[in-house]
Amino acid sequence: MKKAHVYGNNIDTDRIIPGKYTKTLDIASLASHVMEDLDPDFHKKFNPGDIIVAGDNFGCGSSREQAPIALKAAGVSVVIARFYARIFFRNAINIGLPVLEIPDHDIETGDMLEVDLAAGIVQNKTKNKTYNATKMPKVMLDIMQEGGLVNYLQKHKDYIIE
Repeated sequence: MKKAHVYGNNIDTDRIIPGKYTKTLDIASLASHVMEDLDPDFHKKFNPGDIIVAGDNFGCGSSREQAPIALKAAGVSVVIARFYARIFFRNAINIGLPVLEIPDHDIETGDMLEVDLAAGIVQNKTKNKTYNATKMPKVMLDIMQEGGLVNYLQKHKDYIIE
């Protein structure tokens, strides 16, 4: 079980990782600044493996890949939102950050969650509720489980058409 950290609607990529920190290839540096403009105490209350939960349109704004990379590097185990900006959703899958869409959740900060990514089921142990995520195509699940698109393609290179 992991703790939920809940944020609202329209959390853009600049709130996830401020643009001034995106000019580095140092993943640890990105991770150290996750959510700092939105929640300055994020790193004090977040433990690796915890879960970020949001409302509508999570990851809107720019298409920078640094946002999901920074979340993954900070130890976010999964992001749950009512729905995502599509470019963020795809970037998250490409880098292997698990994302689930649950349009009607009522998860609150501090709720303890158990996630079955493959089944798309989230159990809220605090509220004794179960949520069903929007089903994801198998290939997307496979990409996330391989740690991202590059790892997936390296493992399945026999299927690549040249």
